[in-house]
Amino acid sequence: MQEQPAGFGSELRRARIAAGLTLTELAAAVHYSKGQISKVETGSKRPSPALARLCDAALHAHGSLSSLVPAASPTKGDPLDEMRHPPAGDGDAVGGGTALPSRRRAMTVGAVSLLGISEAPASAGQPDAPGNSLLEISRALFDQYRRLGQMAPASAVLPGLAEQSRSLCALAARTGPRTGRRLHELAARYAEYAGWMAEESGDDRAALRWTDRAVELADTAGDHDLASYALVRRALITYYQGNAADTIALAAHARAPQLPARIRGLAAQREAQGHALVGDYDSCMRGLDSARELLASAARDSGTPTLGTKHLQDPAAMITGWCLVDLGRPREAAEHLDRECARIPGDALRTQARYGVRRALAHAAAGEFDHACELTGRLLRTTDCVGSATITTDLRRLARILSRHPHRPAFLAISPHLTASLAPVGR
Repeated sequence: MQEQPAGFGSELRRARIAAGLTLTELAAAVHYSKGQISKVETGSKRPSPALARLCDAALHAHGSLSSLVPAASPTKGDPLDEMRHPPAGDGDAVGGGTALPSRRRAMTVGAVSLLGISEAPASAGQPDAPGNSLLEISRALFDQYRRLGQMAPASAVLPGLAEQSRSLCALAARTGPRTGRRLHELAARYAEYAGWMAEESGDDRAALRWTDRAVELADTAGDHDLASYALVRRALITYYQGNAADTIALAAHARAPQLPARIRGLAAQREAQGHALVGDYDSCMRGLDSARELLASAARDSGTPTLGTKHLQDPAAMITGWCLVDLGRPREAAEHLDRECARIPGDALRTQARYGVRRALAHAAAGEFDHACELTGRLLRTTDCVGSATITTDLRRLARILSRHPHRPAFLAISPHLTASLAPVGR
């Protein structure tokens, strides 16, 4: 028998009786079987965090039930301490270093290095025209990598990002000081995006190393704000680990008033996601309201790539739907996600998959199993294409709900593809 969280079953029963619900009525409200709820109440079955949040919402328990289900083990020590470690590895791994790429690398990756081999430092007082051309090409290439990241497996995009970041660092020393600073700034954005692709590939340690590298490069360029955005990125890792406390703490440190509004808005969203994990509805909604205001007021910076997603027309509205799933309010979540998913651009496949799976999860948790299966079936080819570890986290959660009805025709129609999509690579 699995160990039951202390007091959960008895507290669930007390809250259910106080709400005037029978076992059958509560089971119907959260779309679990009566037998499953009974086993949880008697202590013979361990509750999942998802069930605890659904019961919190159904019984208006304000997070008291979620608080009784142990969260993921917190990281050792202060989560802020680990942000200072530089990346490790040799020239072919995720480490730093400024050596020019080999001929093989240049031929494989394409060519920021080839463009810059003949660049010489600009003389004092002279315009840095060659460097400007190099910067424009490098910036345009970054946009193409982001487009590729929407359509290809993260593991296929990561090597090119890594090489471009290293090449830009080398080239920064061969141009004038103004262009050198801007090349370092762009190299930082390559490194930051490499961190995201590493996380999408399922390698959290590499994701953290690349994020730290991005902070170092940004500091070299005089951009000290990226260190705060790195906390937001790290908080996403702890969120997917189910660690609400670290998610909230990391995001809160990135909300200092002197920071740009976009970073503070993204941090507010992440903090709201952390509060949703523990069923704190009021704190979550306050964070989302703050995020909405900050992101709406954020100035557009045409000189550097946008931090965070650029494919959501209303990020706060989409994240509201995302959080409502974690808060155990799937029907409300489905309404938000239906509306916002329809606004995602057609070529943003990774974004479609990410929020589309969460949308299907909301409909499944709301008891709309056939519709959830239909949505899932439409998404599987896309999820296979983009190869994302984080999307797979929600897809596994979705599969567990759908598999409660293994004989329904809608589930049988998608089951083979769903099983194949969730199978470990190489099996």
